[in-house]
Amino acid sequence: MQYRRFGRTELQIPVFSCGGMRYQYKWQDVAPDLVPPDHQKELETTIRRSIECGINHIETARGYGTSEMQLGAILPKFPREKLIVQTKVSPKSNAKEFLEEFEQSLAYLQLDYVDLFSLHGINNSKLLDYSICPGGCIDVAKKLQAEGKVRFIGFSTHGPTDMILQTIKTNQFDYINLHWYYINQNNWPAIEAASNHDMGVFIISPSDKGGKLYNPPQKLVELCSPLSPMVFNDLFCLSHSQVHTLSLGAARSQDFDEHLKALELLHNADEILQPILEKLEKEAINKLGENWVKTWHIGLPTHENTPGGINIPVILWLWNLAIAYDMIDYGKMRYNLLGNASHWFPGSKADKINELELKKCLIHSPHAAKIPGILKEADRLLGGQAVQRLSQE
Repeated sequence: MQYRRFGRTELQIPVFSCGGMRYQYKWQDVAPDLVPPDHQKELETTIRRSIECGINHIETARGYGTSEMQLGAILPKFPREKLIVQTKVSPKSNAKEFLEEFEQSLAYLQLDYVDLFSLHGINNSKLLDYSICPGGCIDVAKKLQAEGKVRFIGFSTHGPTDMILQTIKTNQFDYINLHWYYINQNNWPAIEAASNHDMGVFIISPSDKGGKLYNPPQKLVELCSPLSPMVFNDLFCLSHSQVHTLSLGAARSQDFDEHLKALELLHNADEILQPILEKLEKEAINKLGENWVKTWHIGLPTHENTPGGINIPVILWLWNLAIAYDMIDYGKMRYNLLGNASHWFPGSKADKINELELKKCLIHSPHAAKIPGILKEADRLLGGQAVQRLSQE
């Protein structure tokens, strides 16, 4: 395993982390005796495999159902000083409720402290205010830090880049969990800002939200050859020194195997990546046109400023991926989440576009005339049954 300095925390963190969103039994708390023994055994095997590989950063959250409780039956079996444990609690308007949720997390984990504690999902200005207002959640977290129950404080986010930059600018956080990978590099300015503040940088879900790379379309497999899409994406992310660790979201012990192939390539990452990056760009231009590839994102309105709340930037992005790389299954998964995931993935689909007038909101786009047609096409290609976030299922 390779390790990187996790910003000003000074922790040496493995370049891969064992994310805890997918190995739990239920998305709701249940009594320990309701967890099937074979499920708990598989989870323990996964954690043991993680640590054997040198992946000693175990990440979870209060919002991940039974994840913390199930980990609490395992983690005390390992030397505490050799683990880096992270949990997360969503900001609350009531700081007492936030504290109670953290105390529940610590009790479930059966630990005296966590190394990393995130405010989970600072995705909009309201949640930022809950976090940093006097007597708010960050003050609670700092008190926990003074009591020795928390070593370092960070935040996770699915919010827009400007919201992330605003949160970083408060200089209240030691590290950040955010989305950034090959197919969505919008948050690079936030990573640069985090680096300037000497914050640790943890990439959320590079293999799932980063393209369902555990089940990629054949076209993407061919374009990423001789690497698998998963190894390509890992290498792409880790070739940037500002990125410190990628969450793997393991659910089984064998889920680490493909990722580990990236380690031996890191020393030569730029040379290995260049021909693949060129193939990917060439194919996008071939399918979509060079002018569109380079300018489609210019002048687009936010969903708040679009009739019907349509999230035009996200829909066009998903359409691009579907047309260029045959990423239709991924596009459907994300597209049908729109309108159903609140601030975690905001905005609406384009299914009612015929009832809306978009001309005014597209006035600054060089592609204003053709975007409505593309939105209709995207809805035909990707539309279907509504999808819920995992935690809502």
